[in-house]
Amino acid sequence: MTRALVTGGAGFLGSHLCRRLLESGWDIVCLDSLITGRDENIADLMENRRFTFQRHDVTRPFREESDLDWVLHLASPASPKDYLTHPIETLEVGALGTRQALSLAREKGAALFLASTSEVYGDPLVHPQPETYWGNVNPVGPRSVYDEAKRFAEALVTAYHRTHGIPVRIARIFNTYGPGMRRGDGRAVPTFIEQALRDAPLTVHGEGRQTRALCFVDDLIEGVWRLLRSDVQTPVNLGNPEEVPVRELAAAVRDAAGSGSSLVFEDRPEDDPERRRPDITMARKHLDWEPQVKLSDGLKATIAWARKSWL
Repeated sequence: MTRALVTGGAGFLGSHLCRRLLESGWDIVCLDSLITGRDENIADLMENRRFTFQRHDVTRPFREESDLDWVLHLASPASPKDYLTHPIETLEVGALGTRQALSLAREKGAALFLASTSEVYGDPLVHPQPETYWGNVNPVGPRSVYDEAKRFAEALVTAYHRTHGIPVRIARIFNTYGPGMRRGDGRAVPTFIEQALRDAPLTVHGEGRQTRALCFVDDLIEGVWRLLRSDVQTPVNLGNPEEVPVRELAAAVRDAAGSGSSLVFEDRPEDDPERRRPDITMARKHLDWEPQVKLSDGLKATIAWARKSWL
């Protein structure tokens, strides 16, 4: 029996991961402050005797009396809207929260998983982005509170691994979407879906030529699962290597929703990345993983879920 503590387990990705681990026979302790996580994300898990939930701010010390095999650290605001609303909390969870998670893992003799992000690459000058690329991050820009929090978290996790021998796994997660995203999340896919379902104009930043690489959540969780079972202790990109311009993404959401919405264009946010696409050579080689769900199919599934959950 494998037992894990999951920080941020009531968030979008955290709740999907908890569900997958429970299905695989793990015992799960879920910690979440519910700043951006939601009770409803884990409502179906609360009846499972192998799942327990504690509302807790992971930047503060926390203890677990029972043995642990894994500490899975996913806690953090993840959308620009959220981390710009909670900039100091975002920096603290990347620094203090990661330190608390590592301290617990060391105490329990457990391995640690860090959910990092493609944002460590900033507005990349190398395309696509391999794990060997060091990034192009504005350290004082508005997005730096998230970018630098995750970059520091990676450095701290690596230092604990080198100094104390803690087994670690680090996933650099690229744009992910799917059922369970919060309405009003602020990211492109849920924003476009909400607007399309209301037949409201879809707001596209700039001319919409900037690209994103979108991975369906089921594919992403499969990649995390394979990473946990691997022996790779350096960062690994997990994401979809197929780029789509944001303007085309908006049109695809509108068409999949059967909406008559128009597209409207607004100024781009400061430091908004121009291109984003993962090089997943490492994931293919070491995890035998690559995304399987086509964007059109993933959007249909997400829109069907949103119709039931948001309307």
